[in-house]
Amino acid sequence: MPDTAYHLPAYLLLGLPFSCFLLLWLGGTSLNKYAGWIGALVTVAGLLISFTYIPNLGIPYSLLQVPLPWFAVGERYIDLSLRFDTLSTLMLVIVHFVALLVQLYSTAYMHADRNVNRYFAFIQLFLFSMLGIVLASNLLMMYIFWELVGLSSYLLIGFWYTKKRPVWAAQKAFVLNRIGDAAFLTGILMLFYYVGVTDLEVLALEIGTIPQGILTVIGICLFGGCVGKSAQFPLSGWLPDAMEGPTPVSALIHAATMVAAGIFLLARISFLLTVDARLVILVIGAITMVIGAVKALNGWDIKKVLAYSTMSQLGLMVMAVGFGSWQTAMFHLATHAFFKAGLFLSAGSVIHAVTPHEEHTGAEPQFDPQDMRTMGGLRKALPITFICFSICAAALAGLPFFSGFLSKDAIITEGFLWASEFGALGYLFPVLVVLSAGLTAFYMTRQVWLIFFGNERFPAAVHPHESPVAMWLPMALLSALSVFCWFSINPFNAEGWFLQWIGQEHGEHLIWVPFVASAFTFVSIFLAYRETGSANPFKVNDPIPVGEPAQSPWNWLRGYSNEHYFLIPFEYITKYLKVFEKNVVDALVDLVAKGSLVFGHLIAWFDRTFIDGAVNLTVFSIRSAGQAARNMQGGRIQSYYIVTVMGIFLLILWLVAM
Repeated sequence: MPDTAYHLPAYLLLGLPFSCFLLLWLGGTSLNKYAGWIGALVTVAGLLISFTYIPNLGIPYSLLQVPLPWFAVGERYIDLSLRFDTLSTLMLVIVHFVALLVQLYSTAYMHADRNVNRYFAFIQLFLFSMLGIVLASNLLMMYIFWELVGLSSYLLIGFWYTKKRPVWAAQKAFVLNRIGDAAFLTGILMLFYYVGVTDLEVLALEIGTIPQGILTVIGICLFGGCVGKSAQFPLSGWLPDAMEGPTPVSALIHAATMVAAGIFLLARISFLLTVDARLVILVIGAITMVIGAVKALNGWDIKKVLAYSTMSQLGLMVMAVGFGSWQTAMFHLATHAFFKAGLFLSAGSVIHAVTPHEEHTGAEPQFDPQDMRTMGGLRKALPITFICFSICAAALAGLPFFSGFLSKDAIITEGFLWASEFGALGYLFPVLVVLSAGLTAFYMTRQVWLIFFGNERFPAAVHPHESPVAMWLPMALLSALSVFCWFSINPFNAEGWFLQWIGQEHGEHLIWVPFVASAFTFVSIFLAYRETGSANPFKVNDPIPVGEPAQSPWNWLRGYSNEHYFLIPFEYITKYLKVFEKNVVDALVDLVAKGSLVFGHLIAWFDRTFIDGAVNLTVFSIRSAGQAARNMQGGRIQSYYIVTVMGIFLLILWLVAM
């Protein structure tokens, strides 16, 4: 297919969601009844375009570009070209498919809201922004859409702007992302300075002209964009608070759009990352993975537990890039998109069941409908939700015969292969991945039990019921896509068609990795299962302190019995990381702020004293000279005589001096 044939689909992929955003936004509440279906139809059109034009590119790494000339700076031309390749194919399909299911789900979940048109308009703007990142062929264009994704997330997280916490959460997400985006922009400007372009294809050819030290700094700066968007340490604080938005928004942000953008960026710029930059990325990813897993262990908020889980899984994907295998990172991104979206939508179904008219309309409920201490025994009332949640939880925990098992084992394998070349200290990182996988299995078992098993702990006024078909059908589809067969024929070998298609070269397969990883997973599940048989499992029957939030992120280990001492090392790690963040990161931010204030006062003093002083002196001199000249022209003969004599005298002096 000629390159010109891709002009129309390129314009449609970006034009359709943006046009739909304008239609729903300007149409007002009169479109409330049809807004969800309009958005879903537009997304279906984008998905069909993706399937029709993109997948037949041939071999991996094949590339087609659609040039869009923008402007010139001297002899340097800036294009906003679009890029169609294997990586963009994968993301186009995932983003469209998950967004479609989220919108179908939202037609039922958000039906009672008074501003449904605005909700679906923001989703279309979000989709437009994410597609711009996916299709961008140069980093400057990617940065433009990067900022639009930040704006879209701000609008969606703070959708219920009449409530204080969503507004606060939206502002927090916006500010923390701007910090990472500043580093991203710095990296782009450095590339433009040293190479003169930001086009990915040209950069791949010109990378040898950049000194290695500078290239390392550029790679770390570009990684800063991922730190913000994909909630890596130390900018991960916004992700759990983003749960204040509507639950379908959480599924969209955590599965295939905003947080996936950072991993996609790392895959795009992998050729720019030096060994030192990858080591920094690996350390940051490991810290994030461990913190996220530990924070999820003792949370009570059904959505925040999943949010911390997302944070941990994103750290795992970043570690895969640090291992030098962006392909396995994208593999886990693809599997994670389906089972994590399924988990969030299933969590929304649970919330919908226990508060059918409150949470999804933005009103303040009489009790916390997201607190798992007020659930329990819901598997009978919500059989479909229970099955969907369990399947997706099994995939997240990395159980055999599920997609998460394949993608996690692929990363663990790459980790041990990398460590064999790095040295003995390098084995710490794949071992951390295995231990973190065990923690994931533990807290997911705990969450499934707290929601669906045990005694019923919700108020008598609550009558849980299964969600309508518009809600459980997307959950069922995502659950079905969490099974192994969609990614590999062999349930115990990740080297299936998916990794080959995305460009993973056939490497060494460690036969013992699936067995070791599965052993840790099953041991963790067994420990969690033993806790369910205690008199007060997970301390769920303890009285809920008045005013205590469902999530107490730093009170991790309260409530675990003595047999869970294996969690103590993680407590110490995260405790010292908290101290480091408070005493070093926060202190550095405060120092920069105070230094900027003092420097601003010095600049203001210099401006008043010297800049303004010089201007005022000039004005005074000219004014004085003018006044003196005016006095000499007052019409008095004596003045004229004096001027004439002085002029002749000065002329004589000048002639004598010559």
